[in-house]
Amino acid sequence: MKVVVGLGNPGSQYSGTRHNVGFDVIDELARRWQLAKPQLKFQAELRDGNFGGHKVLLVTPQTFMNRSGESVQQIVRFYQVPTETLSDSMVVICDDMNLPLGRLRWRASGSSGGQKGLADILLRLGSDQVPRLRLGVGRPPGQMDPAKWVLAKFRSEEQTESELMTKLAADSVELWVKEGIASTMNRFNRSSDE
Repeated sequence: MKVVVGLGNPGSQYSGTRHNVGFDVIDELARRWQLAKPQLKFQAELRDGNFGGHKVLLVTPQTFMNRSGESVQQIVRFYQVPTETLSDSMVVICDDMNLPLGRLRWRASGSSGGQKGLADILLRLGSDQVPRLRLGVGRPPGQMDPAKWVLAKFRSEEQTESELMTKLAADSVELWVKEGIASTMNRFNRSSDE
């Protein structure tokens, strides 16, 4: 089974914000695969699906971003996903202020890079060997507080780019499900100097 975790904050007031791009990708995959409405379990919305010959579990934690690991840890335990297979069986999708809007970056492992939801997941799973897909949301302008920036909705002139990014991210997750992390990084990371 492949577990695809999209990070964000629950509640309509956070819909369309930079911090919720992970939720947006999960919604796009659920739409493409024509999945039923999610079930609420393990402090998350879960959708079961099949793609590319694989059983896939789409997950959107409902714990708020900084506590995403609570939900993910419960799911890993319940489905008995061994820590040593996380590199092949799970991906976490999150926002990244250090990437320009629209840029995707896949990584097989490593630190959280300051993304608090990802950091909580790595801490609770006790491993940094968790693939992640970072979606660029750009840096805050001027002296704007980064927390306010990620909780703000995309500006009207950014809508098209953010929607394209969501679709491209969903394409990349589909490739990851079928072919794994190496093929996906080769195709979707735009340059090797990042």
